[in-house]
Amino acid sequence: MTHEEVAACLAELGNTHRLAVFRFLVKAGHSGAPVGEIQKALGIPGSTLSHHLARMARVGLIRQEKHSRTIVCIPEYQQLEGLISFLNKECCAGNS
Repeated sequence: MTHEEVAACLAELGNTHRLAVFRFLVKAGHSGAPVGEIQKALGIPGSTLSHHLARMARVGLIRQEKHSRTIVCIPEYQQLEGLISFLNKECCAGNS
């Protein structure tokens, strides 16, 4: 990941609502969770949640799939792993 991509992801996760949503989705696993379930669990109003989901999707933290009339949000684990790897890449490199 580039510095710009990492900065964009961290900026989106720097919001308390988006961080809560992302953590909820990571806990939900690879199948993700329907928008209604996220809204109910976290108590975020629909229009506000939609805004947060769109921002996270824009930077690749989640993807949204339509299943009939339900929108399911799925965490992008590859993006998460890239973010963690970027942050951890030079861990302790400055220590002798």
